[in-house]
Amino acid sequence: MTQERRNIAVLGSTGSIGRQTLDIIAEYPDRFTAWLLVARSSADLLIAQARLMRPKMVIIADEQYYEYVRDALEGTGIEVGTGSRAIAQAVTAPEIDTVVTAMVGYSGLESTVAAIGAGKRIALANKETLVVAGELIDRLLKDSKSVLYPVDSEHGAFYQCLMGERMEDVERLLLTASGGPFRTMPKEQLETVTAADALKHPNWSMGAKITIDSATMMNKGFEMIEARWLFGIQPDDIEIVVHPQSIIHSMVAFKDGSVKAQLGLPDMHLPIRFALGLPDGRLASDCRKMTIEDMTTLTMERPDFDKFPLLRTAYAAARTCGTAPCVMNAANEIAVAAFLQDQIKFTDIHAIIEKTMMQIPLVEHPGYEDYVACNAEARERAASIIKNL
Repeated sequence: MTQERRNIAVLGSTGSIGRQTLDIIAEYPDRFTAWLLVARSSADLLIAQARLMRPKMVIIADEQYYEYVRDALEGTGIEVGTGSRAIAQAVTAPEIDTVVTAMVGYSGLESTVAAIGAGKRIALANKETLVVAGELIDRLLKDSKSVLYPVDSEHGAFYQCLMGERMEDVERLLLTASGGPFRTMPKEQLETVTAADALKHPNWSMGAKITIDSATMMNKGFEMIEARWLFGIQPDDIEIVVHPQSIIHSMVAFKDGSVKAQLGLPDMHLPIRFALGLPDGRLASDCRKMTIEDMTTLTMERPDFDKFPLLRTAYAAARTCGTAPCVMNAANEIAVAAFLQDQIKFTDIHAIIEKTMMQIPLVEHPGYEDYVACNAEARERAASIIKNL
């Protein structure tokens, strides 16, 4: 049976996940069309993608590049927009079937809320949406025909392990982590590591911000919170397991003592392809398949919460809930940006986040405007802390 072609909106098309999503859209021209492409500020790459993929519309979030993109695409028939409001409005277009949210950080929240309101299928790669406002997204999904499919390799693994299972039979989620570039480094040496050191991830090719989050293991804290909302599992029932080879993408432990794992090569094309194929089934591909040799040495260990204290911070924020994770995320974005610009030390990231969280009052049952306000206040406070270091 011929599948109906889906029109895809790729939010963050110039980032790592966005580029790989476009690879897959091009791999299956009879199944997918890139209808909308959105980038923050990478104007030249967005223009090149638009000329290649021929979407109906492109949006450059940073308004200073609007005229440049518009003029470059003049005569192509591609509509050009700019600004966050334009993104939120565009994802509601009736022609769009699926929204891939691959924007980095807090910026993905507004458009995700709009897509849920419009009842779109959402392939979620922007974990910060659920970190910042998981409680709100959970409420909105209950009142919408929108369906959310995870793109993260770990959450895609959970999804696959849970297919055909009853949630009441689940005992724990085992969330795997590579351990990042500093897994074996003594804690004392973290004082002197540079951004260049932290950007050398052993397994994955990712954007700079996510790679730093992996180095601090904040990324795994975010993924724990994301899993909590995606699968309705309490934070203390989600266990982080360091698996340096990144072959086992996550596991589910059941109350009868059995454990199911999903394995695959560390290639983000796999979870993106799986998410885009849902709910119809898996998409065949000629990508390199895993061999016995890839599985000969698989090891696991417990994470070091003392060396990577942001894991402890993330669990505390998840238990507190309310606006605590929102504040944590905002402070992290500011601190990571400062580290990438050599303004602070690697170990300052944790201290800045902790200080910011102590100074921002908790809103226990926030609405959308509370998240917006807390995000703005936390960013200002974190920036002030950095300035006064």
